[in-house]
Amino acid sequence: MIFAAEPDGRSGRREWGGPNERHLDIMTDAPALLTDDRDSVATALRDLGAGEHVVVGGHDVTVSAPVARGHKLAVAPVVRGAPVFKFGFPIGVASCDIGVGEHVHSHNLSTALAADGIYDWAGGAAAMAIARTIAPRSFQGYRRADGRAATRNEIWVLPTVGCVARTAQKIAALADARHAGTVDGVHAFAHPFGCSQLGDDLDATRGLIAALANHPNAGGVLIVGLGCESNQIAALMDMIPAARRPCVRHLIAQQAGDEIADGLAAIDALVAQARTARREPLPLSELVFGVKCGGSDGLSGLTANPLVGRISDAVTCAGGSSILTEIPEIFGAEHLLMARAADRATFDGIVALVNGFKRHFTDHGEPVSENPSPGNIAGGITTLEEKSLGAVQKGGHAVVTDVIDYGGQVRRRGLTLLEAPGNDAVSSTALAAAGATIIAFTTGRGTPLGFPVPTIKIASNSDLAARKPGWIDFDAGCVLDDGMDAAADALLDCVVAIASGATTAAERNDEREIAIWKRGVTL
Repeated sequence: MIFAAEPDGRSGRREWGGPNERHLDIMTDAPALLTDDRDSVATALRDLGAGEHVVVGGHDVTVSAPVARGHKLAVAPVVRGAPVFKFGFPIGVASCDIGVGEHVHSHNLSTALAADGIYDWAGGAAAMAIARTIAPRSFQGYRRADGRAATRNEIWVLPTVGCVARTAQKIAALADARHAGTVDGVHAFAHPFGCSQLGDDLDATRGLIAALANHPNAGGVLIVGLGCESNQIAALMDMIPAARRPCVRHLIAQQAGDEIADGLAAIDALVAQARTARREPLPLSELVFGVKCGGSDGLSGLTANPLVGRISDAVTCAGGSSILTEIPEIFGAEHLLMARAADRATFDGIVALVNGFKRHFTDHGEPVSENPSPGNIAGGITTLEEKSLGAVQKGGHAVVTDVIDYGGQVRRRGLTLLEAPGNDAVSSTALAAAGATIIAFTTGRGTPLGFPVPTIKIASNSDLAARKPGWIDFDAGCVLDDGMDAAADALLDCVVAIASGATTAAERNDEREIAIWKRGVTL
């Protein structure tokens, strides 16, 4: 259960969401929050001073040292070596005895993650049936010839290799000015790879670019090659579905008399095709919803992430698709996803993905728990287990229907787990390549980054939303004021508006990037 203390110690409860799948809410003026009655720590909702007295979930606590907003306060004693509980699950072990009222953080809490996990198939998906209060929605999208839905009608310029990245950008900038108002935009996505790569590493780069070329938000695609690179255009084109190729043009700069002029001519032809597309009402089931968190803080797992989980549930319950990634940021919470696997094959896929990613760390001599980031720690997150239990909430409560490799594309409706690291740019690019037509990006610290598809920045706290209005699209701090149900309705309205053409802060700021996950040697 979730308990929050009011100043006089009374607990207020309303509907809430969390990884323990109990649903109670909190009072907005509460100084601290207990996410489950099994927890030994509460989260401060404001700065707490030494000597201050609070009552949280029946626990009488006198704060022994200052506890910043988002940080943890011990509400029960924990002996050295014993697990510390938050969200109803262990988030690590006490590295020394912890007394009631103490600040719980890196100085007295350590990870308990192991390099390999052994998991048992329990049989059958354990997704929780939760009452939905979000009314059905539709959005104004584009219906493509292959039946897929798009939220934008853009022209994308994709370089095969870093050598022509600036060439691609020059072509896109000129074409965007030339065709302003005819399509939703012309954008180039630069990257430094495509040559001096070998084997699987080169294949991954090629596959990622081919997947982007197949994205429905691109009404047309120009692929710009150099000519001598490892990532040859012919091999890349072979990876693009035949039905998609009429929307794709390519040029080889070394063979062109004037590559800029040739590129502009190719885009003119693509725009002539794409300009006939018109927005039409489409059901929420046609949305492919990518979820991501970056620069998380101690409130991310209490406000923004479970709020995005509500939208993920709305999409999947309508028959649509949601994609969850950042595999190192589910370590310690993977059992929640495994319990919701649709079948044994999906369960085995999750196990292989998690353990394979852990081996990727250990093979490079790195611990599996080398996370959270400095910004996460400053915001109150101590261990990877704690971060993961907050992060997985973005996927809501849907059955996990599929597991796909990096560069793979969505194959099934429901919740898909995608192989990618936690890095914001790499994982968000992978979400776009997988077919996400919109991304919900939660953050407690803020970031200006944007990606190929509309990326909605959702602040976990109202202070960030007020300080960085040029970055943030939605303030999830409203959960503490209005409750989860009202906040979910408001966020879904925002998602629908952006899917229908309203611009995100990142789009207005011309923040559009890709990053490719490079794992191999460089020649």
